[in-house]
Amino acid sequence: DVVDEFECEALRRKVVKAGNTTRKVRRFFSSSNPLAFRFRMGHKLKQIRERVDEIAALKSKFGLTERIFDKPVIHREREMTHSFVDASDVIGRDQARDNIIEMLQHVDGENVSIIPIVGIGGLGKTTLAKLVYNDQRVATLFELKLWVCVSDVFELDKVIIKILNSASPDKKYLDMGIDQLQRSLREALNERKYLLILDDVWSEDPRKWLELKTLLMGGANGSKIVVTTRSNRVAEIMGTVSPQNLSLLPHQDCLSLFFKCAFKEYEVKQNPNLTTIGEEIVRKCKGVPLAVITLGSLLYSVTDEHEWEFIRDSEIWELKQKENDILPALRLSYENLPSYLKRCFAYCSIFPKDYKLNEIELVYLWMANGLVQSSNENQELEDVGFRYFKELCSRCFFQDFSEYYGIVRCKMHDLIHDLALSITQNECSMFLDSTQQIAKSVRHVSFPHPESLPKDVPKSLQNLECMRTICFINERGEGISIEMFIKTCCSRFQYLRVLDL
Repeated sequence: DVVDEFECEALRRKVVKAGNTTRKVRRFFSSSNPLAFRFRMGHKLKQIRERVDEIAALKSKFGLTERIFDKPVIHREREMTHSFVDASDVIGRDQARDNIIEMLQHVDGENVSIIPIVGIGGLGKTTLAKLVYNDQRVATLFELKLWVCVSDVFELDKVIIKILNSASPDKKYLDMGIDQLQRSLREALNERKYLLILDDVWSEDPRKWLELKTLLMGGANGSKIVVTTRSNRVAEIMGTVSPQNLSLLPHQDCLSLFFKCAFKEYEVKQNPNLTTIGEEIVRKCKGVPLAVITLGSLLYSVTDEHEWEFIRDSEIWELKQKENDILPALRLSYENLPSYLKRCFAYCSIFPKDYKLNEIELVYLWMANGLVQSSNENQELEDVGFRYFKELCSRCFFQDFSEYYGIVRCKMHDLIHDLALSITQNECSMFLDSTQQIAKSVRHVSFPHPESLPKDVPKSLQNLECMRTICFINERGEGISIEMFIKTCCSRFQYLRVLDL
């Protein structure tokens, strides 16, 4: 905040430098008076120095030692993946895929069957569902294929809108009432044999599922719904057949996956010492593919044994954790990012889960917030920002890539998103409804569901004096007054860098 204020003052002085005497006299008696500014900044800097001294004293008191995590960034020559999952990239899930496809091929007495895929986070439930969804054997089975990420918000109208958007992406459904939405869904599915993937379902409320299930029963005989969830309770509520319980990946499959991420094809046999250390790292991943992929990507092209040993022996593995918790592995990957990439990754927590990130939008947001820096005056900040983006991609912080007219889009795995949220809980926040209270330390706010906001700017938002980002993620509803938002932002948020309405 202090640095921002200094920069703003420097720019302001450039603007008024050529001002007349009257302006200078007026400025002397205003809050922009240089003497008052110096006094105010001096006081703030003194507070910062006192805080730093306090932290240094605590460091000495507890015997803490410094450890430098910033390392040179290795620019990796790894191709962007595409939006579909290539079966050759997935290891150890062939049997599970074939079991589910066999269920899809089987036509029983019910017109719609529900197949749950159950397992802990990071096992590859979504990847398995995509393997099934894109399999050639499935392509000819259904007239209509739909994919919806439900996530932790299971509200009937929002889920219906997602299903309709998957069926007819060109139509607008946001302003429809619930009755009109229900009619539209029935019409879209009527007498059509469909496959619907409901990905990442959390709600254990049977009433909500029954409301939706009633609307989904209009499909032709043989229609199927595949549900991915971490909850056995969800599987019991929703499933009409025995769930596909996804097990931990066997050690040998984990090794194959790790070596595929960490080495080029010909390098594995050339590095026996790294291979041995890699086996020990894989054991710590406890059979969770996401942890294996993340750490394998972290060590891609790294040939220094000490770097591998640092990952293997890190104290982060010793953190108290639940069984099969992969957060330490993900945290290790984050801690080994250079500081400038850490800030850019953490900023992504303002987006909701399963949001399609646009590389151009993301880079410009980073730039607007001063997160992209260049020591070379001849290098464009945009180029540096795109380099940051590619480096985060190569380390598997993003996935599900697609390209449209040269613009790359991608998503964050929900556990990677959880990691970002845990890092930025005091600086970034998603504003979900007008009753939500937000800490004063928050600087970046997004509105995933702006259609649910009232006309006036919520009071809890008006109190955030250090606001840097206000971003409407999705289409606005009719209730919001854009003029009111702009008026509030201009009058109250002097540090605002991004206003996307």
